[in-house]
Amino acid sequence: MASSESLLPVSSQQDPLSDSRCDSIPESRRRRPIKVHLAIYSGFLLIALYVTLIITHGGSAPKNDVNDDTTVESRARLAGVSEKSNDHIWNLSNDLKGEAFAWNNTVLSWQRTAFHFQPEKNWMNACPGPLFYKGWYHFFYQYNPNAAVWGDIVWGHAVSKDLIHWLYLPFAMVPDQWYDANGVWTGSATFLDDGSIVMLYTGSTDKFVQVQNLAYPEDPKDPLLLKWTKFSGNPVLVPPPGIGAKDFRDPTTAWKTSDGKWRITIGSKINRTGISLIYDTTDFKTYEKHETLLHQVPNTGMWECVDFYPVSKTKDKGLDTSVNGLDVKHIIKASMDDTRIDHYAIGTYYDSNATWVPDNPSIDVGISTGLRYDYGKFYASKTFYDQHKGRRILWGWIGESDSEAADVQKGWSSVQGIPRTVALDTKTGKNLVQWPVKEIESLRLGRKKFHMKVEPGTVVPVDVGPAAQLDIEAEFKIKKDDLEVVFGDDSVEDDKEFSCETSGGATVRGALGPFGFSVLADQSLSEQTQVYFYVTKGKDSKLKTFFCTDTSRSTMANDVVKPVYGSFVPVLKGEKLTMRILVDHSIIEGFGQGGRTCITSRVYPTKAIYGATRLFLFNNAIDATITASFKVWQMNSAFIHPFSANDLGVPSST
Repeated sequence: MASSESLLPVSSQQDPLSDSRCDSIPESRRRRPIKVHLAIYSGFLLIALYVTLIITHGGSAPKNDVNDDTTVESRARLAGVSEKSNDHIWNLSNDLKGEAFAWNNTVLSWQRTAFHFQPEKNWMNACPGPLFYKGWYHFFYQYNPNAAVWGDIVWGHAVSKDLIHWLYLPFAMVPDQWYDANGVWTGSATFLDDGSIVMLYTGSTDKFVQVQNLAYPEDPKDPLLLKWTKFSGNPVLVPPPGIGAKDFRDPTTAWKTSDGKWRITIGSKINRTGISLIYDTTDFKTYEKHETLLHQVPNTGMWECVDFYPVSKTKDKGLDTSVNGLDVKHIIKASMDDTRIDHYAIGTYYDSNATWVPDNPSIDVGISTGLRYDYGKFYASKTFYDQHKGRRILWGWIGESDSEAADVQKGWSSVQGIPRTVALDTKTGKNLVQWPVKEIESLRLGRKKFHMKVEPGTVVPVDVGPAAQLDIEAEFKIKKDDLEVVFGDDSVEDDKEFSCETSGGATVRGALGPFGFSVLADQSLSEQTQVYFYVTKGKDSKLKTFFCTDTSRSTMANDVVKPVYGSFVPVLKGEKLTMRILVDHSIIEGFGQGGRTCITSRVYPTKAIYGATRLFLFNNAIDATITASFKVWQMNSAFIHPFSANDLGVPSST
């Protein structure tokens, strides 16, 4: 099968994998993304585009000039991507009061996280190509080395032994060729049969055309993968006929087909229909495009960062991307460029014709009522199979909800969510469950246990000291007598319309909720973010539970988006209501019912900072008494710093 040697730049040496199919093809034809017969029957558009890309540029172009007069916004528009802008923030803000909040360095410094990954400074977004190799977890990230706003995208690189403590490495790839002159964008790593690695990534050319490129480690023996070589025949794929030049990005990890080929999918759109294109390859240099699509959903717009992977129907362990079988379901996830939401769906993959069918078309990928990884601030996510511990790991990019001006002032923008394990919920079979990786528990310090009965309309302070870095695990029970009263009262109508986002947040009281925690609160509760359950009387007088986060009172600042997030969460018969909350300065991650529903929030307190942060337990229900049993840990800071020889146990030369 394919090995890393077959991916070396073409030279006078015989290609180790070459055969009549490869070596007899001239170099110019090797670069073609599809077979000749497909180009003939599809028209000359592809040929014209390819000739323009390769011949006109002669395989190289000057680096993108980062000091030109073009604005960040116009460069993003030219590249065909969207990014944060002040106008967008202000238009969504619920608290427009003239001038933006007067941020100062004391407040801004506190916002930097303690145990979430983020660079030392500047802009970061999606995470391409995560993997585990020779004892190290590798995290690559799109990074602007020049500013705290989007632009000049390179691949940052960090490594870790445990997914928690990270070492910054030199940039893995930079835009130094014509085919990635306007950015080295998202890609995916694939392990070949011999254990070597290939990396496919999207490059934005000097003409802002999105193309797919091939790279591989310069030294496969290097566990740090410090240097990467770009294939001399790049780009290996260009937009096919009918696909826009700026609508062709983010190749997935490849998986094996039943006939031994490698298969990838790439996100795109046709008009308003989001699609995932399918390509087969044997050497990662030449590709055969399928006439069929892996999947498509009308009226969902551009699909970014498509992910495709198997999950076990019977076990909670992760599966290699190539696994298939009767006890396997397949997940398609796409990041919706229009809404900035990551949607997924569960379905069945058919290897023979490279198609996927959802189990429930009413909640297909990208449909507004469909499933999400996260109902808060979470986008451009990526999974990888961790062969070291037999699990599938999910990374998510957590952008900012403040103004761009505030980001520029503090000198950085965006963090990464805590890596999560992801698996099919074997109890429901209808959703995924996500949970922070076990390694995060190594940061736990002293634990405090609490058991409290909270009457309706009560707020109780929880004595844990400063509460800026916490891990909370809680169980809730509603008093049985209160449930019987509510469900036996015909005057209490079925609540069929409740929504976390539109039902007024944690201040709106119902018979059985809301109840939960106020985190990152000040003593007077003038600033607080509430993470809570809201239980309603659903159809047939059955409980219907929602898991929500209300950020509307999280800060006194006005130039911040402060929504209420959340969704329905399945609760099975006999289960207690459970939640886990990770609090880390300006980021809160909530996990309802073991991770069936997850909510990530960015918050920017102006008073509830440093030693003034507090934790409260509240019950805002009208009729129900709540019993809460919970544990709270203070969390240590992770060790995230530049790499040195000492980190490998090598004596320093200085």
